[in-house]
Amino acid sequence: MNKRVFKYARKGHKWLGYLLAIQLFFWLLGGLVMSSIPLQKVHGKHLANRSLDNPFTLHDYPVSLDQITKQFQQIDSIQYRHFLTTPIIEVTTNKGVFNFDGQSGRAMSTPTKTEIIANANAHLLIEADVAGAQLLEKGAREVGHRSNVWQVSYNDWLNTTVYLEGDSGKVITVRSTLWRIFDFFWMLHIMDYDERENFNNPLLISFAASSVLFCITGIILLLQNVRIRRRKPITRADQSK
Repeated sequence: MNKRVFKYARKGHKWLGYLLAIQLFFWLLGGLVMSSIPLQKVHGKHLANRSLDNPFTLHDYPVSLDQITKQFQQIDSIQYRHFLTTPIIEVTTNKGVFNFDGQSGRAMSTPTKTEIIANANAHLLIEADVAGAQLLEKGAREVGHRSNVWQVSYNDWLNTTVYLEGDSGKVITVRSTLWRIFDFFWMLHIMDYDERENFNNPLLISFAASSVLFCITGIILLLQNVRIRRRKPITRADQSK
């Protein structure tokens, strides 16, 4: 192989190493951290349930479905669920999701702060006290920037946070320090420093391509080293062994 190729490979490998060193460290560190934390714990499944078994039967929903369904032209699905001690009929349409009291047929009233906390506590699987509860017009990124959500925080060592829908009281998701640590290293891993969702961003593709080139130049230099060893002359000291 031409000596000029080895020269350019050595120089390219050196500067690519300078360029990629920190990001390669982040990739390795992020991979170690993310593989060390079980996904079930990241998602907070050991902290709170996303849903509860419905304690009611069909007999506890005496309202006529026709009374509810006649209000809509197109219905995608109907679900029988509950909110605390109230049976709820959830109707999903092309215009949104609507909740009705399963006994009276009236639209479900907006849950109060006390009811939201009670529902969050009912889903909780750990022993912890409520540290605070607030209604957010627009939630944080960890709840997908959803509008009209309740944030119920707890004082446990993982800073568990339960997010619930403002109009229905349904649990949206559960977040904790474990999720936030995982999310931080995921950001470093995919190099999306804004929404942390775009795995195909140009910055990541550029660094990944540079890393491949870094490996190729390293292989070329390895071949050079093998070539030099093969051409090393045999000395008298070697013959005497």
